[in-house]
Amino acid sequence: MNRLLKVFFSILIVFVVAILALYFNGNEHLIKAVKSTYLVGKTGPTIDDYPKFTNRTVNATKPQPFTYRPESFNVKLSAKEEALFLKWETSALFVLKGGDVLFEKYWDAYSDKSLTNSFSMAKSFVSLCVGAAIKEGKVESTEQLISVFLPEYAGSNIRIKDLLQMSSGINFGESYGDPFGFMAKAYYGTNVYDLTLSKKSAKRANVEWKYQGGNSLLLSFIIQKATGKALSDYFAEKFWGPLGAENDALWTIDKQDGRERSYCCFYSNASDFAKVGQLMLDSGRLRGTQLIELEYFKKSVSPVNLPDEFGNLVSHYGYQWWLGKYKGVSFHYARGILGQYIVSVPEWDVVFVRLGKKRDPTRNSIIPSDLLEYFEVVERIKN
Repeated sequence: MNRLLKVFFSILIVFVVAILALYFNGNEHLIKAVKSTYLVGKTGPTIDDYPKFTNRTVNATKPQPFTYRPESFNVKLSAKEEALFLKWETSALFVLKGGDVLFEKYWDAYSDKSLTNSFSMAKSFVSLCVGAAIKEGKVESTEQLISVFLPEYAGSNIRIKDLLQMSSGINFGESYGDPFGFMAKAYYGTNVYDLTLSKKSAKRANVEWKYQGGNSLLLSFIIQKATGKALSDYFAEKFWGPLGAENDALWTIDKQDGRERSYCCFYSNASDFAKVGQLMLDSGRLRGTQLIELEYFKKSVSPVNLPDEFGNLVSHYGYQWWLGKYKGVSFHYARGILGQYIVSVPEWDVVFVRLGKKRDPTRNSIIPSDLLEYFEVVERIKN
């Protein structure tokens, strides 16, 4: 018995020492990661994570349901198409044509009310907020230096535009596999503000495109300082409410009364996400009113035309929106790491949203192969 007690206390001491080491070495986020992810059988962030975190509500103040096209009740997936969506563990597919619902389907236990993680689609929502802040004069323009709002970057030449275009020159780090890296600390940690501002310029701005969530975090800090409002509240006021979202959304924050994890972690459903896609299909206009200026919209969906770290010219990214072509048809879209997509196809007058748990795992793909497979299905449905 004494031997067992000695072993128990030895293990307890090692455990306590390990916990203290994590705290004093700035890696206390790992405690949250292990407890909320690995100990429940997960290997990383999931689409259903919001109960693990503190969230801020994005209020739906003016619900406005979509109408359904008459033919929508007759549209079915083929067995081959059904297999495709099952392969990628799809939770929802929602298709609009002409602003009305053409197709809607949910898988597993998910429904039209399910709140799932947007992941990096949230970056595109941040871009919309920047456009709104410029429209109401809270931010002068995309050419304004970020040091006006973030004096920690005094002396740098970084503009708001450089954050929008992922060309700030700041090396945040974007590895999702590094438990000690920036993204892990931002996702599981409790102080995204200090974490993000601890990163300084490594290169001149406006020289190289490098996709990093830290740029979106800096933009959210600027929005909060410029407007005096939390990012969630500002997005609700300028977009979620006016667009007619039917359900309150959630945006994960780093702690109680904290700041949004603005590079990800906006939780909503396919129908309400589609309302954002319809706004982008309509060039930022809602019922005759520009929610963002037309010029800002055009720049949002224009290629950055900067080289990436490998020297390849980037023509598939704008102001936190992705750009692409399918069979010569141009589209712009928001995308998340597990296959979250809000896609606007102006030539087709179509918006579609796909949500789920898997995506083509190829890193640095210009257009994920699974998205092109969804395009084939939507092309058939819309005809």
